Amino acid sequence: MSAEQSASLKKVLKPIHLWAIAVGLVISGEYFGWNYGWGVSGTVGFLIATLVVTVMYVTFIFSFTELTTSIPQAGGPFSYSHRAFGWWGGIVAGYATLIEFLITPPAIAFALGSYTHFLYPSLQVLEVALACYAIFIVINLLGIKESAFFSLVVTILAVAELLIYIGIVAPHFSYETFVTEPMPFGWPGVFAALPFAIWFYLAIEGVAMVAEEVEDPKRTISLGYIYGILTLVVLALAVMIFTGGVAHWRRLSEIDYPLPAALGIVLGRDNSLTQLFASLGLFGLIASFHGTVIGYSRQIFALARSGYLPSFLGRLNARFQTPHWALIAGGIIGCMALLLGTTDQVIILAALGAVVMYMISMVALFVLRKKEPELERPFMVPGFPFFPLIALVLSTICLIAIIYYNMVLSLWFFAGLALVTVFFVATGRHRTL
Repeated sequence: MSAEQSASLKKVLKPIHLWAIAVGLVISGEYFGWNYGWGVSGTVGFLIATLVVTVMYVTFIFSFTELTTSIPQAGGPFSYSHRAFGWWGGIVAGYATLIEFLITPPAIAFALGSYTHFLYPSLQVLEVALACYAIFIVINLLGIKESAFFSLVVTILAVAELLIYIGIVAPHFSYETFVTEPMPFGWPGVFAALPFAIWFYLAIEGVAMVAEEVEDPKRTISLGYIYGILTLVVLALAVMIFTGGVAHWRRLSEIDYPLPAALGIVLGRDNSLTQLFASLGLFGLIASFHGTVIGYSRQIFALARSGYLPSFLGRLNARFQTPHWALIAGGIIGCMALLLGTTDQVIILAALGAVVMYMISMVALFVLRKKEPELERPFMVPGFPFFPLIALVLSTICLIAIIYYNMVLSLWFFAGLALVTVFFVATGRHRTL
């Protein structure tokens, strides 16, 4: 076996790095994407959807932490489901997670292009988005320690910027504005808004995919997850509520840069603070884009290492010990998605992959509790079985809502899963996994 193939992932990540990766993976969701939820539900309808999804994520993360600390492998959900259900569990979880982490970066790249175009109209959205892939694949090739330090810096800057944004717009919050057309589409609008509420927290579970690169994973992972989800809950609710009280939601519900636009309403588009915020807003998008690139590369690497994808994708670079072929392959797929999709469709598809993965992960937790009672569990979910059960029920509701309101995209998603499963069975590969 070559040095390239036998190199192992470095164990260098500390709690602060995991907090940064957890928050960094998600924080772009506070900058854009969620506002599309207003377009289908209004402000109060979307607030209800967000509160439901927040409960789902808090209970899910506490439950998921038990799995991640018990089985700290780069495959994350794929590893847990494979262990619980065998080859078919690995296919379902691996496919769903891969869709989520391959589809999320193009949406963020679109937003990066939109923010940049807002600042410099001469730069085209698609050109900037494609350039982001090239730049961040190179950064991630240099090593996880370097990538994690980069995540830490940009995540701290992104959190600080959101706090400044909240401080600027909060004095201009108007309750009357917030409750203007609060639920124009009634309760059906609340269900239609669920995937956009998921965008507030989508991909936090990507921390599981760097589990093999963590120092003292039994202690560190739980700290990273818990501090990460608490940070995101505060930021998501504050950004959404205060922005909704600045201007009528219809003015901000169909753009990829709602926060600079809100500041433009409050301070004036040409105000120096508005321009500065749009510039700094790139930090939040960069943090998430960078984190999701780490996520998709580790998922591809783990699936290839386990025989679910071509073996060359499971090789590590001998010098930097990073999964270089996985990084490049995911980047090519992401660039293709950039050319084919729109932001709202990409968000819905990513959310669909996420909730399928959440559901099978929660079921895997129950199965492993019964199947492997002696498995070392450094962190055990509080309130078992209620937390994982709540997460499972709410994930199922989200899945039903996404399918109902997005039938064509859902058919594509499940057709892809069916084709992958048929291929494995027809070729007999399922018997070797």
